[in-house]
Amino acid sequence: MRFLTRWIVNHPKRVLVSSVLVFLIAGAIGGNVVNRMSGGGYDDANSDSAKVAEILETDFELADPHLSILVGIPNKANAIDTAQVTAVADDVYERVNEISGISEITTYWNSGLAQSLAAENKSLGLILIYLESDSLDEKNAISRDIIDLLPATENGVKIYVGGVGSIYTAINTQITEDITFAEKISIPLTLLMLLIVFGSAVAASMPLIVGLFAISGAMFGIFTVSLFTDVSVFALNLITGLGLGLGIDYALLMVNRFREEMDKETDVDVAIRNTINTAGRTVLFSGLTVALTLSSMFVFPQQFLRSFAFAGVLVCLMAVVGALVPLPAALRLLGKRVDKLKIRRGDLVPKADGFWSRTARFVMRRPVAVSLVTIVVLGSAASLALDSKFGQVDDRVLPASNPAAQAAQAFRDNFNSFEGSPIEILLPVDSATSGLATEISELPQITRVESAAGIYQNGEFLPLGAEVGWPAMPFTTDDYDRLRVIAEVEPRNAEGEALIWEIRELVPTALVGGGAAIYADSQAGISDNLLAAFAWVALATLILLFMFTGSVLLPFKAVLLNLLSLSATVGVLSWMFQNGNLQFLTGDYTVTGQLDTSSLVLIVIVTFGLSMDYEVFLLSRIKEEHDRGSDTQTAVAVGLQKSGRIITAAAALLAVVFAAFVTSSVTSIKMLGFGIAFAILLDATVVRGLLVPALMRIAGKYNWWAPAPLARIYERFGLRD
Repeated sequence: MRFLTRWIVNHPKRVLVSSVLVFLIAGAIGGNVVNRMSGGGYDDANSDSAKVAEILETDFELADPHLSILVGIPNKANAIDTAQVTAVADDVYERVNEISGISEITTYWNSGLAQSLAAENKSLGLILIYLESDSLDEKNAISRDIIDLLPATENGVKIYVGGVGSIYTAINTQITEDITFAEKISIPLTLLMLLIVFGSAVAASMPLIVGLFAISGAMFGIFTVSLFTDVSVFALNLITGLGLGLGIDYALLMVNRFREEMDKETDVDVAIRNTINTAGRTVLFSGLTVALTLSSMFVFPQQFLRSFAFAGVLVCLMAVVGALVPLPAALRLLGKRVDKLKIRRGDLVPKADGFWSRTARFVMRRPVAVSLVTIVVLGSAASLALDSKFGQVDDRVLPASNPAAQAAQAFRDNFNSFEGSPIEILLPVDSATSGLATEISELPQITRVESAAGIYQNGEFLPLGAEVGWPAMPFTTDDYDRLRVIAEVEPRNAEGEALIWEIRELVPTALVGGGAAIYADSQAGISDNLLAAFAWVALATLILLFMFTGSVLLPFKAVLLNLLSLSATVGVLSWMFQNGNLQFLTGDYTVTGQLDTSSLVLIVIVTFGLSMDYEVFLLSRIKEEHDRGSDTQTAVAVGLQKSGRIITAAAALLAVVFAAFVTSSVTSIKMLGFGIAFAILLDATVVRGLLVPALMRIAGKYNWWAPAPLARIYERFGLRD
């Protein structure tokens, strides 16, 4: 820190110009990352289902259809056998077949009128599109071409373009549009609030230095990551939201401390040094804490969550750099002119006494009562999570009016089985496939089981293709026998997940894949790694807070309070998004009766990190007062007064940034925005304003206690001035 401080004090213009160049170059390169991102990434690439997909592609030369097109006249029985619909279906086939990159097109009309490719009342027929490329970018491009090529209606015949390719393309497009719209709302509101909070136009521009630098650097970093692995498009929301949020947090902390130092009539160089050595140290430690918290998502196998880990760590580190390099350089050049263009009367320097110190003293006069009431209220909110049900993203995260969502709903309404999402079972060669196929076909959810020998329905054998009209396909290799299972349950829900585990119990030696297995393995990939993620977060937090405070009690208190606050948040999210309450507040969305597991994990980890951000802000000022000789009550009151305004202002500004995502048409983004906004406001007000001073008053001198061996470690390695 000393070298950095000398460099900034002695060469502020060079530092600022260099930072601007880095910002421009990083932004120019990183801006191209949007076209490289995907809407998927929810699957476990190391699971059995992933192995099945690879074996089917390499050994059997098979792949799932990327697009499923429905053609027909809804609710009109036998429509697909009419000349009107057949002509449109043939036209769709010819037009799609001209697009390069397509390996195969299987339709109801070119497969001998296969009943499995027709709706139950034959109002709609299926066209399955298989692609040659393994490249996600190429698949997305082909999907967009087909979607743009086909009209929604032709000669009175409906054309629905559905399937995984259609859904992911729709999600990518919708999120890109939603981010632009959210920024149009959040940026003007944020700028207005910055003027009010900072009190002057010049000071209000300081968070933009940090935030834009962080976003630009993180975009460059995530672009580099995308060269080596897939990156979820959802990571853009975290980069923009967290970049602006941390920019506001850290700029508030630095500018307020700089004002304090300048109020002492200190030379500007001395003020910058003191600001970096106090607030800058807090920023460094806070950024490290948040980054380590977000890095816990690396333990999950899903690229969706790993993308957020990359994005979160990058944007945190870049926000720290922005707050410690270009921001102090700008403050060094501005000096007292940071308060130019005032829009608020009165002194802008933080006061030593005020609302927050009075609140702290009020709480500390009755700490037990305040603690009990607050814990009961938060516990009641947390109890709403007891009936929570968890699942994964499907087409229903899109608005019901979206063509991809309409296609999926048309499939649900008209098809009893899911031909485009079979369960694939691979057994070692010479296994007793006949007996296993018979046993599986007797399960109530199974439509049929296809094998090399033939087809099994309800325990009975049928010649392959004779009854169901499905064309012959490979079922054996030198290493594997294959069973292709068509079920009547949706693959991406709890019923499909339960069916997979039932089949795996019946056939423990088999590899089970397909859409339902991918869903089941994805859920398991999260649940199996949750403990490791939370253990990492808790351990990192406990160690870092101990090294920051020298206390054993304060880190444990911080973790427990965060867990209480997050439990209340999950309860509220369950009541709202699982059960569909308060849609007048969040906007309309499809209620599925479950919460998206991946998004919920993201909300919990991000808000835990931001909560620790505010915990560090508060503890740094309390500890500073305590180290000066103040007793615990005085230290808490003064510390809360000097940090409370910063914390609540930062939380309010950050809440506006994330709350803007509630305007998104994608349900998981809507939940992400509301969840983070609610959690940080709850934490910055109820937890920091009431529970922290109450519990610190109860603990008294034990707040600062540590056993002798740990005290010696802190004396030697602690993060002190």
